[in-house]
Amino acid sequence: MSASETSTAEILRAVKRVRLATRKAVTDMVAGGFASVFRGAGMEFEEVREYVPGDDVRAIDWNVTARTGRPYIKKFVEEREQTILLVHDISASTRLGSRRRAVRQAAAELAGILAFSAIQSGDRAGYVAFSDRVELELPPRGSTHQAFRIIREALYRTAEHPGTSLAEAAGHVTRVLKRRAYVFVLSDFLDDGYERAVGMLARKHDVVALRLVDPLHVTLPAVGLVRWIDPETGHEHLVDSSSRAVRTELGARAERRTSELRTGLRSHGVDLVDISLDGPVVEPLIAYLHQRERRR
Repeated sequence: MSASETSTAEILRAVKRVRLATRKAVTDMVAGGFASVFRGAGMEFEEVREYVPGDDVRAIDWNVTARTGRPYIKKFVEEREQTILLVHDISASTRLGSRRRAVRQAAAELAGILAFSAIQSGDRAGYVAFSDRVELELPPRGSTHQAFRIIREALYRTAEHPGTSLAEAAGHVTRVLKRRAYVFVLSDFLDDGYERAVGMLARKHDVVALRLVDPLHVTLPAVGLVRWIDPETGHEHLVDSSSRAVRTELGARAERRTSELRTGLRSHGVDLVDISLDGPVVEPLIAYLHQRERRR
């Protein structure tokens, strides 16, 4: 359902429901070390001061030194304000879901948790929605209104195109995001040929892949003949789920795809966090925070 087909009151109620449902999760995220794990992504200039023995000579400001005749150095401090960018896949496949929620609903909850966690930590949150092209971009801001806007768009923004291009989204973010940032990619990652573009993005920014996983993508139940329709291409497939060999093969393919995805992302320095659609979304995030903190 698109925002144009939904009343403003319904949209507001849905956004508030997501906010209420994720309020405790945000508290847990912040308490779980969100701000400490995602520290300032760079250094910013603070002042010039006179050199004292023991200072790093690489920090000498030669222009000031030449004017004054005495050595001065540039002093830098860690950036206090961080940028969290949510890159959200809204292609046709994300409308699907076989359990308690669709991919889109889980992604909206994740987006709300991350946006409010960032803002409560004194940081800025931005949002990019994409299909096989960038559909919407909200520049990073640090207001509560921005977080509510992100939830609304994550829930209701309708893609003009059904396909998926993670490469297009990654390339766009690489071009437009100038300051180093933390980039969370929310997607089912049912796409190919994006590794190089994601790798280039990860050279400039800290990238985390949040994969929304439907249990049917991993294990197919024995329910007889099943007609699968690819929502992005319209192609139909008839699958005999009563066949143990078919179920085993599909499970093996899913495992290979996961292994290849994890290995490929890791080679570019990108962490992969799997979020199951039939469970709470915050626990894997908090577990990831603890894991990242231990690594630091």
